[in-house]
Amino acid sequence: MRVQQEVRADGETLEVWIDQDLCTGDGICAQYAPEVFELDIDGLAYVKGSDDELLQDRGATTPVPLPLLNDVVDSAKECPGDCIHVRRVSDRVEIYGPDA
Repeated sequence: MRVQQEVRADGETLEVWIDQDLCTGDGICAQYAPEVFELDIDGLAYVKGSDDELLQDRGATTPVPLPLLNDVVDSAKECPGDCIHVRRVSDRVEIYGPDA
C-alpha cells in the first residue's frame, strides 16, 4: 500500500492525472511506473489509488510517490498523447506535462 502523500525534497507534494480524451493507449506510462499507471479494459491509461484501484473518474489524481518521481516524469515526457499531467498540490500548477 502506498502512502497517501509523498513530499519532494523541496517540500512540495505532487499529484498526477491523465486526460483520457488524449490517451493513445500506448502504455508507456504503465511501463515506466506500473505502481502509478495501468491500462484498463477500454485500452486507456488511468492512475491508481493508494489501494492499487484504478481511479476512473474524469480528472482523478493520485499522489506521486517520491521514489517514483523520475519514472512519472519520464512517463509524462515520453507519452505520445501528451495526456499525463503532474502538478503541485498546493496551487495546482502543472510542473511536468503538456501544460507545464
